Amino acid sequence: MNHTSIKKFTISILLLFILIGTNTVFSQMPITEQADRLQQYLGFWVSSIDHTTDSVASIPLIKMNNYPTIDHTAMSVDVFQKEGDIYNHTLTELIGYDTKTDSIFALGKSAQGDMFLGKGEFTSKTDWIMNDRDFTGKETMTVTFDFKNQTDVHLIGKDPQNLILWQTRYIKKNPKNKNIGIQLVSVHEQMQNNPKETLKYLDRMGFSYIETFVYKDRSFYGLSPLAFKSLVEENNLKFTGSMTFYNLPKDEDQAWKNAMQWWKNCIADHKQAGVEYLTISNNQIKDIKTLAELKKYTEYYNAIGKLCTERGIKFAYHNHSDEFKTIENKVVYDYLLENTDPAYVGFQADLYWMHFSKVDPIDYFKKYKHRFISWHVKDYEELGQSGKMDFELYFKYAETAGLKYTIAEVEAFNYPVWYSINAAWNFLYFNIL
Repeated sequence: MNHTSIKKFTISILLLFILIGTNTVFSQMPITEQADRLQQYLGFWVSSIDHTTDSVASIPLIKMNNYPTIDHTAMSVDVFQKEGDIYNHTLTELIGYDTKTDSIFALGKSAQGDMFLGKGEFTSKTDWIMNDRDFTGKETMTVTFDFKNQTDVHLIGKDPQNLILWQTRYIKKNPKNKNIGIQLVSVHEQMQNNPKETLKYLDRMGFSYIETFVYKDRSFYGLSPLAFKSLVEENNLKFTGSMTFYNLPKDEDQAWKNAMQWWKNCIADHKQAGVEYLTISNNQIKDIKTLAELKKYTEYYNAIGKLCTERGIKFAYHNHSDEFKTIENKVVYDYLLENTDPAYVGFQADLYWMHFSKVDPIDYFKKYKHRFISWHVKDYEELGQSGKMDFELYFKYAETAGLKYTIAEVEAFNYPVWYSINAAWNFLYFNIL
């Protein structure tokens, strides 16, 4: 990489980190509302080996499935316990938040036929207490819930004399049957501080694969391609996609040769890591004045895409907002789509930036069918919470678009990071896919 390319690469990364910082600085508001805190209980859980550990047996004793209802303000809870070779249904509940009392209520029935009513609240962001009575009004049990994190909750049931009746530690084990990925920019700080723990939580939350954006010096987070691949797979995830950055080389043979060699090394490293596709974006569009200049970029992307295709990796272009400006009466994004070879270049539609730019992704999906192999599914705040974007409608055109990789991305946080990441999976799994 020559001096100019290194300088441009450094500026690109610095701008990206500034964007990350901007999105996370105004975030991290505590979870204060009872209804919001209740969302932590959504999803699929299994019991740990015992309450002192978060380790899970290959065949857990208890399974608990919590499905959202009524716009995620309530949930149905079903508990199954293994007996012999089968799981028997031992408990069912409807749990919901009541706006009049600012409390959480439950109506449940056990396998023994006993029905009960529960009432309680979160006493802190991690502690939840429910007091149960039978239908004669008799107090039967108090259950405390201690959320150690978004994927780990310890339940203790006590009788009216405060004696422990039972305790179970549940570990989240959301299913991966809908193949939801996540862009690691969403947990950038967490990956820098503790990548193993971060990947463990993403696995528990149900993400199937990751997409990175940190390839540098032929490594990922300071790890070699094989070492990073091993770390990802140890946590039951796949390293599927990677955003990569190398700006258009100057109009000279050596600069082009240097760029192509960089891409050959980049592709080889990603192949070694098991990656299926690479993406690129362009922060120089604002400086392009003519279609002749833009044509150089399409030639560059075709060349990169050809290298990728020859080596068994897909290549796609990722948009931001500059792509929707016009040059010589031609929308840049349209030009890129029409002047790149579909055999070599796909597109990764960032739905947020398209909406921000006041264009309808569906128009592009219908006009340029099967070009959009990947989507970044991002909102103005927590995924699905702004009310500005019709994700349900967008996904009706997934097949038309050619979608293969659905990538959740959260950068504008109202709540702590892990709460928001968990909410993103919940939204995609229960509401969209």
